[in-house]
Amino acid sequence: MPRITDGDGTPVPQRLLAAATRLFAERGYDRTSVQEIVEAAGVTKGALYHYFGSKDDLLHEVYARVLRVQQERLDAFADADEPVEKRLRGAAADVVVTTIENLDDASIFFRSMHHLSPEKNKQVRAERRRYHERFRALIEEGQRTGVFSTATPADLVVDYHFGSVHHLSTWYRPDGPMAPQELADHLADLLLRALRP
Repeated sequence: MPRITDGDGTPVPQRLLAAATRLFAERGYDRTSVQEIVEAAGVTKGALYHYFGSKDDLLHEVYARVLRVQQERLDAFADADEPVEKRLRGAAADVVVTTIENLDDASIFFRSMHHLSPEKNKQVRAERRRYHERFRALIEEGQRTGVFSTATPADLVVDYHFGSVHHLSTWYRPDGPMAPQELADHLADLLLRALRP
């Protein structure tokens, strides 16, 4: 059985994911070999196949781990005992920050999703849809209660916000003039301005 951790205690699956994420972001999924991933992670091919059945499984996990984090955080905002405007603003800003914190993953997400097997692609799309539906439910709650305008359909408001989020990996630079939270606040404010009655 492969070693679970390396000398500094990092679990092998995390090392493999970190190496794969970096290489997929730099070179592209299709131009990265399994051999390059295991060399970068400092493990054997046997270790990779022990934890991940294939390179496709690694790509799927890149998507799944960010979606899991973002879904958990959105659920926490949505379930909080606060006014809907505050919950939506928190969720809208948080998805920006978590996307920036995982910029390589976001870049891979949109460049390489078509490389997933049809079954895994369907799974990722279902997870994304669940996230968007929970986000949309906050908007609909505010529209139902008169806090938000109903002039723009909730689906269009969701597409508007996530269009901005999905393009972050094409232009945002961590060493640029705007810190992640500052940008997140601006985008969340834009969203709420669009919903004012």
